[in-house]
Amino acid sequence: MSEGRHTQRGGGWLGAYVIAYLVFLYLPVLLIPLFSFNNSIQAAFPLQGFTVQWYATLFGNSALTNALLNSLVIGAIAATGATLCGITVSYMDLYGRSPLAATISAIARLPILIPGVIVGISLLILINLIGLGPSRIAIVLGHILVALPTTVVIMRSRFAAIPKTIREAALDLGASDWTTFRRVMLPLSLPAIVSAFMLAFLISFDEFIVVFFLAGTEPTLPLYIWSQLRFPRSLPTVMALGTSILAVSFVIAAAAEILRHRGLSATAPRPANPSQPKQTKRGELQWHST
Repeated sequence: MSEGRHTQRGGGWLGAYVIAYLVFLYLPVLLIPLFSFNNSIQAAFPLQGFTVQWYATLFGNSALTNALLNSLVIGAIAATGATLCGITVSYMDLYGRSPLAATISAIARLPILIPGVIVGISLLILINLIGLGPSRIAIVLGHILVALPTTVVIMRSRFAAIPKTIREAALDLGASDWTTFRRVMLPLSLPAIVSAFMLAFLISFDEFIVVFFLAGTEPTLPLYIWSQLRFPRSLPTVMALGTSILAVSFVIAAAAEILRHRGLSATAPRPANPSQPKQTKRGELQWHST
């Protein structure tokens, strides 16, 4: 009895902790959409009324449009580069059978453990040494580095979920390693590739710290939002913009997760069909009914 009560009490405290954690983490995020419809430039209660005028101010803003286009272009290029690198690194890690491939895979996942400020300062020093300087190319290279751990983790788990017998069968039938990779492994990994690309695009699109150090004369959308926070009258517009970004990011992240899980379930081992015949020790076929 006492043990059961202790378990119930521990479960109650754990549930309360989880609820408090979720409220602390997501309540400030939910306040942004709420105040984006408030008919006041101040983000405070009580609300003054419902309005969509802050969303209307997003249109026709040339600086915002240029920043958005920069983020879209940089995000697409960086996501493509990070996905291609993630495919190569994760595949060689699993099937290359080389200590060098395993080392490269570990190094590729290392930036996720390094603080963003350190990454930004290091990249700034590097691009100045090689003569690039703060520019769009520097931002793309920095975003590839930041998004690479995500693509490596996704693609490595996808390749590991594919039964090894599929690859071995292709090799036994005379296909080369490149043909097996291109004609067998990549088509089976297509949902994970799309998922990795979408998540890498989100990481690049929302990245601020690296852009803060590497941006030149063409700011991205996060840097534009940062610059507008200095003006109190721009705060409602920023919240409307943040709400739009939040909604689009949620849709892309959800779609990426759905694709990733569908890809994993497509190659998951299936239980044997009881209606299929089983071969007995004498070589006879024996049927099992459900």
